[in-house]
Amino acid sequence: MGDFLSEAHELFDYTRKLRRDFHRHPELGFQEVRTAGVVARELSALGLEVSTGIAETGVVAILEGERKGPVVLARFDMDALPIQEETRAEYTSQTPGVMHACGHDGHTAIGLTVVRLLAAHRADLEGTVKFVFQPAEEGLGGAEGMIAGGALENPKPNVALALHLWNEKPLGWIGVSTGPVMAAADIFHLLITGKGGHGGAPHMTVDPIVAAAQIITALQTIVSRNVPPLKSAVMSVTALDGGEAYNVIPPVVKLKGTIRTFDPEVREIVLARFRQISTGLAQSFNCQAEIFVEHLCPAVVNDENVTHNVQEVVRQLSLDSDLDLNHRLMVSEDMSLMMQKIPGCYFLVGSANAEKGLNAGHHHPRFDFDEQALPRAAALMAAAVSSYLMPG
Repeated sequence: MGDFLSEAHELFDYTRKLRRDFHRHPELGFQEVRTAGVVARELSALGLEVSTGIAETGVVAILEGERKGPVVLARFDMDALPIQEETRAEYTSQTPGVMHACGHDGHTAIGLTVVRLLAAHRADLEGTVKFVFQPAEEGLGGAEGMIAGGALENPKPNVALALHLWNEKPLGWIGVSTGPVMAAADIFHLLITGKGGHGGAPHMTVDPIVAAAQIITALQTIVSRNVPPLKSAVMSVTALDGGEAYNVIPPVVKLKGTIRTFDPEVREIVLARFRQISTGLAQSFNCQAEIFVEHLCPAVVNDENVTHNVQEVVRQLSLDSDLDLNHRLMVSEDMSLMMQKIPGCYFLVGSANAEKGLNAGHHHPRFDFDEQALPRAAALMAAAVSSYLMPG
């Protein structure tokens, strides 16, 4: 294993310049044309075999070592979010209503730095690195599109690795856990139909707002009364749309929300009860319930052997880090689709710095992170990849 931490610090100016450029020019999912162009340019300059236009804007590059060996996939996401930035940073978004509020600008810059780190050791590599720069991770189907576009074939990886800068934890923290580490995600739309009418004559109506209120309250009992106490689940109603006037009872109320689970059996329990409660309570108020559920992605499940290897890499890399072996999140990640096909490890790198005011949560308009996390993350990913390709 090379001295990747020192080498990553030497490349810090390069990494930070890229990150800030991506941050100034954010692009939404499947619209990452400029970002993908920069990625392809940097990869081509290093002499890698580069494929573009996968899943519209995805980029895949192959780094061949001097000798044959395993194929390791390293994946980095590129898309931004439809949020108006409020950070006032010197590198703030120049695109109104769009910003990198999740750290994917950092991930892309980290990925390109990892390419540089490993390309410098090409003569020592026994195997192949497949770099995957993915569009549209934010619930838009980017991973599914990359898989359909052949990102996991020719050559097929033996191991998959991915990371996320994590602003809920401080700089110096690293989370590498076995088993499920991010949740499966379902989203739902619930249409409750009654009979509208005058707010002063509710007896002449069938009020879907009252039914919706009861449904929302009852749905909160699913986790507390139907999910086993030692299991985890989230049921969140996140949007309620019904009516516009103060004196009119609307005919229809729309609810939206999300369900998060780790265990497929728990997911089935939650979905079954969600349907029973929604339909039953709507009927009890003489309303009708129409239910639409979309499964976004399964849980991210870290392979035990691959994860133990990454944990050992953290220990050997002299990161002076707080290594957390048991950190799990109810957020979701479509890297799970790739890891269903290839054993892998998804790890987290702490990036917050409260003293500098860099600790806003992900998807917040003031999200920003301590850029000192960039070389740490790049060194860790490069070292984790090389642990499979640089024996001894």
